[in-house]
Amino acid sequence: MGFRERLAEWLARPYVTNTVIGVILVNAVVLGMETSDTAMTTAGGLLVMIDRICLAIFTIEIALKLVAHGHRFFRSGWNVFDFLIVGIALVPAAQGLSVLRALRILRVLRVISVAPRLRRVVEGFVTALPGMGSVFLLMAIIFYIGAVMATKLFGDSFPEWFGTLGLSAYTLFQIMTLESWSMGIVRPVMDAYPYAWAFFLPFILVTTFAVVNLLVGLIVNSMQEAHHEEDVQKTDAYRDEVLERLSAIERRLSEMERR
Repeated sequence: MGFRERLAEWLARPYVTNTVIGVILVNAVVLGMETSDTAMTTAGGLLVMIDRICLAIFTIEIALKLVAHGHRFFRSGWNVFDFLIVGIALVPAAQGLSVLRALRILRVLRVISVAPRLRRVVEGFVTALPGMGSVFLLMAIIFYIGAVMATKLFGDSFPEWFGTLGLSAYTLFQIMTLESWSMGIVRPVMDAYPYAWAFFLPFILVTTFAVVNLLVGLIVNSMQEAHHEEDVQKTDAYRDEVLERLSAIERRLSEMERR
């Protein structure tokens, strides 16, 4: 086994991974404390030093992975993600790039790439995106129809909510999220239009309880598929290992027979 293989194996060991997760969590706490004037006044120098140490550890980790995997490092989307997150943190906060320094908190997202279970959740969500696109298109059509109808029906009496197509769409989005939808919007509208419930009730049933749950179902299904694929990969790896051992045993038996 060469140096690169040994280094890659060492980086994949649980205690190394857990150490990186610990550094990420410490860095997250430090970055949060840096937003406090009291904390910065009391221990600002210490917090900045800890932040730099954490960044140095992340940089060394990425460098070791580059050495271990070479050009194959960039074949993994998670490695590219880690590389970009650490690269953003290394950009100097000079001139107009100071906003990039605020993105240092994105380093906390590295927990996703390091923790396998979180990674599976994100992979399931990404896998569900194509199907979610169709659901979002359906929701956009429903919102467009609802916004046009609401503007025509209620725009004259409630211009602050339904005066334009954009206002109607925003109000309907608030109703879909069930945020102050009854006392804040629907009941005042029903005082002027007693039969307005015939519009709002079907809209809530279709969007909140049907379309949104359809999105949840797609995500859950994608996560189950991701778990299934991982189980299949583990089974294949175990089968290959068993076949390798059997082949080794067969070779030894053949050698013993020859003797």
